[in-house]
Amino acid sequence: MLTLTKNATSVVKSLTERPNTNGLRIAEHRDHSRGFAVTAVNGPEEADQVVEQDGATVYLDPEAATQLDNQVLDADMDSDGHLQFALTVQQ
Repeated sequence: MLTLTKNATSVVKSLTERPNTNGLRIAEHRDHSRGFAVTAVNGPEEADQVVEQDGATVYLDPEAATQLDNQVLDADMDSDGHLQFALTVQQ
């Protein structure tokens, strides 16, 4: 199952503090060649896997859940102030 670093947990919580938003949803892009789409949402879709960690909630569509199993999600700001997500394999 996907796990989150402390940085990712903090970022997810800050992004979901807005009204009508209680988690981030990670889904495979429709064309499958662009990776994943990350959006702030109010809840999971019917087949989503729910990952809750230290007050942060992430919803994974079935394809993302399969591909991100045993991965660690990290998040940070780049030098231009843009949010960056990164994945690594769980140790």
